[in-house]
Amino acid sequence: MSTETQEDGDDLEERVSNFLRRNFPQIQMHGGSAAIQQIDRETGEVTIMLGGACSGCGISPMTIQAIKSRMVKEIPEINKVIAETGMGDDGGMGGGMSPSFPGESSGDGDDDEGPQAPF
Repeated sequence: MSTETQEDGDDLEERVSNFLRRNFPQIQMHGGSAAIQQIDRETGEVTIMLGGACSGCGISPMTIQAIKSRMVKEIPEINKVIAETGMGDDGGMGGGMSPSFPGESSGDGDDDEGPQAPF
């Protein structure tokens, strides 16, 4: 890997970290954490793990939705965000079901950002 490519990758990871710090300070204020697990620069896919108080928190599905919708809009290299709480892909909702949000369409969901997180 060239030095330029490595620097570009480090810059992408730094921008994702800055995004999390800037957009979600309440995660830390409420005893939660957000960590980058993986960034696939070729596919534009990033995996984020929410931990601490986020595991089992009733609004963590809304936090996950907000991260997914905002990050792909703010960071052009990111095409897909996978965010989990460590309690399974469903944010601790159980039964493998995805949470539904007021205003969320049952179609492809690309046009609707879903609800704004309460922070």
